[in-house]
Amino acid sequence: MTSSEDVRIASGRPGPTGRPTLGPDNCPGVAVFVVILAVESGELRVLLVSRSAEPFRGLWSLPGGVLAREQSLDEAATHKLRRETGVTDVYLEQLYTFHNLDGRGSVAVAYFALVDSRQAELAQRRTWRPAWFPVADLPPLAFDNNRVIDYALLRLRAKLDYSNVAYSVLPHYFTLSQLQRVYEAILSRPLDKRNFRKRMLSLGIIEPTGRTVAEGAHRPAQLYAFRERRPVIF
Repeated sequence: MTSSEDVRIASGRPGPTGRPTLGPDNCPGVAVFVVILAVESGELRVLLVSRSAEPFRGLWSLPGGVLAREQSLDEAATHKLRRETGVTDVYLEQLYTFHNLDGRGSVAVAYFALVDSRQAELAQRRTWRPAWFPVADLPPLAFDNNRVIDYALLRLRAKLDYSNVAYSVLPHYFTLSQLQRVYEAILSRPLDKRNFRKRMLSLGIIEPTGRTVAEGAHRPAQLYAFRERRPVIF
């Protein structure tokens, strides 16, 4: 756990080959990078950085870098997340330890984070510029980063079935329609409105706030909130 009490870091699960994610925090020559995901305009998007140096100069890649000797893995991931987006109170989890993404036998520890894009303030730089991209329409990526993003999407979509992690991409107050659009963006498929609402209300992870908001010409919609804005498994 990092020294920042705001960032919610969950322990990693075994990766796609059944091997656990890297545990020791002082492994030399290890890279740490973060798959930062957000839902914007009905699309699931990932934050990428335009590379300004070799290797792969001019291509886009996930934010990351070599682990400093004085840093833990969690500290490195938290620092990178804050540096690129300015946010802290979000869901952050160690995803998997990848080998040979660069073709030179290196080890890289991946994290993934869920961010409310309305709260994120992307770093303003002339070099190593960050930008959001739809996960369904990615540019050519460096370091076999497509494989990392694909695995992060599998993990995130699975988590929607047994946890409340969607809280991290939503504002504190939201309508059930907004919640459904977030789930549909992450799952990349439409959901039945009646069944979705029935399930979400039965899980007990959200609650009505007593507030309403006008949505177009329709009658005001009720606003809901997550009972806890921290990871909860059900």
